[in-house]
Amino acid sequence: MTTRPYHHGQLRAALLAEAERALREDGVESLSLRELARRVGVSHAAPRHHFPDRQALLDALAEAGSLRLADEVRGAVAGAGEDYREQLRAAAAAYLRFAVHDAALLDLMFASKADGGTAGLGEGFGRLFATVGDLIEAGRRAGLLPPDDPDRLRLLLIATVQGIAALVSSGRVPPEQTDALVAGAAALFTVERA
Repeated sequence: MTTRPYHHGQLRAALLAEAERALREDGVESLSLRELARRVGVSHAAPRHHFPDRQALLDALAEAGSLRLADEVRGAVAGAGEDYREQLRAAAAAYLRFAVHDAALLDLMFASKADGGTAGLGEGFGRLFATVGDLIEAGRRAGLLPPDDPDRLRLLLIATVQGIAALVSSGRVPPEQTDALVAGAAALFTVERA
């Protein structure tokens, strides 16, 4: 039995961390509460104190992933300085890093959202869409984005970056091309100020 120590009272966090690792390594089909208990080193009944069934575990994983993605994109924008184009590239790059590194988690997040999802998943996607919406508004105010419908621009930007991520994570585009693709996508969305 492989045991990973966890601090008393932190079983839920330990289970989620191990479930995310298993999801990344083996895919969603491999996730079971019993196997997760074995990997963490607790009794097979222990996970049920936090997750009554496998779906509850998957929902919690999707929720944690959506919140983390939103925070990573927001942090990238905040850390990019004052240059709008750099902020746009940083947001796209953060999303792409997450999507490529945690492709199975992102798939789970979108599947959960389509199935109704959890309140936390809605909160995470809400934060992500708010961050991208703020970025779109800043670009429109600066005259660097067309004065188009901001909701349409937000969806187009997310769809573009998600498309790049799908191409990279599926192996159709080599990972070393991601920086150039992100820069190209950002350039397509911005216009020169007149």
